[in-house]
Parts: sequence; C-alpha cells; structure tokens
Amino acid sequence: MSSPVKITLRAGKEIPVLRFHPWVFSGAIAHIAGQPADGDIADVYDKKGNLLGTGHYHDGSIAVRLIAFGSADLTDPVFWQEKLGNALRARLFAGRFNGADSCYRLVHGEGDGLSGLVVDVYAHTAVVQCHSIGMHRQRFFITEALRRILGENLRAVYDKSVESLPAKYAETQKNGYLWSAGETPVDSAVVVENGARFRVDWVTGQKTGFFLDQRDNRQLLAQYAAGKSVLNAFCYTGGFSFHALKAGATL
Repeated sequence: MSSPVKITLRAGKEIPVLRFHPWVFSGAIAHIAGQPADGDIADVYDKKGNLLGTGHYHDGSIAVRLIAFGSADLTDPVFWQEKLGNALRARLFAGRFNGADSCYRLVHGEGDGLSGLVVDVYAHTAVVQCHSIGMHRQRFFITEALRRILGENLRAVYDKSVESLPAKYAETQKNGYLWSAGETPVDSAVVVENGARFRVDWVTGQKTGFFLDQRDNRQLLAQYAAGKSVLNAFCYTGGFSFHALKAGATL
C-alpha cells in the first residue's frame, strides 16, 4: 500500500539505499510531496521515480528510517510477523539458544532491518524499546507479532520506550505493559546468561533492564579471567564481574 507521503531523492543519493543502508539523510532529499509529521510512514523514490523503500519520517538529520526496501505495507500485521520471525530464525541459525540461557536480544535495530527497535527477552517477558516515533506508533503490531512467533513461551510484553524517544513526544507517553497473559505480570525475573544468574528489573533498570548486547564480551572476558585480579569500576548489575568470578577471577 502506497503512503500519501512521497519523498524523492537527489540524483545519486539513492546509491546508499540500493546498498541497503536504512537511513535517508535530510540532505539527500530533493522534494517531499505531502506534509508529513514526525512518525508518519513515507515512501522513498529515486530521481527517476523508482520506489526504493518505505519507512518512518522524522524532521531531523535522519529524515527517514527505512523499514522495508521496495514495496511494503507497514500497517499490515503480517509484515511485522514476518520481520520479527526473520529475526528469531536468524538467532536460531546462529545457535544463540543453547538450551540453558533464558535471556537474549531478539531484535537489534538496523541489524535486523528494524531501524529504531530493540526487543530483549527475559524469561517469559519481551521488553520493547522504540527509538523513533514511527516505530513506537506501531508497537501494537509488534506486540501481536511477538505473541505469534513466541507462542506459549511469551507471557507479557513491556514497553520501555520513554527514555529513548524524542523528548517532546516522550512527554506524552508512559512505559507499561502492552499485553500480559491474564495474570498480573511480574516486573523482574531471574535469568541465566552463559551459566551466570542475574535478576533483571525491566521497569526500573537501565535500558531494557540488562545490557544484553554485551553478552559475547562478557563471555570473552571469562576466557581470560581465571586467576586474575579484576576491577569492575562500572558494574551496574555486575554482568562482567560475575562472569569473571565464575571463571576463577578474584575481585
């Protein structure tokens, strides 16, 4: 489905998009048809009128965050199910689930073709963090997609976006549960990462509750920690510290 907002790029500025770069900078735009507000869906075309992709508009340096290359309907729930399903399959293919860990990053923004979105899973709760107004407006599509791809393994979806959204828009929003499976949802859980146990509080904690993007770095540290004295000066929940201790370090 075409968007009422049509953005045409200057000659030559389509090259990064053809290489699947998801950001369209304001300086690359030749013309905007329509009067888009921040967060509106916009179609992006090259100078010859060829459709390049569809994404979320914002009046700023990054004018469009492309969510799809080519034609796509961002208001179709099936679109989101396919995108999040691809993210899950990529992690299954990469062996990110070892049968013991109970927390993982399901969506990592541009790396999963979902610029402006992070989804972290802690036990049976998915924590959604949106970094753009357009992505936040589609949080209910995202929630439904998560329910479909994770099935009975999912018991709740929590929106932790206020801290990461543009300030003026964030003032009108609140963090909170987008869905729960009937019962009163819990606000924290004990999770396992690389054999170490942590209590994660996604309501009051930083980011989504835990820095899951540092998972591999914590495991790497453990390989060098045995018998070493380790100082962790910025420990937060102690992710690096506990991995080092488990590997035989002293603090």
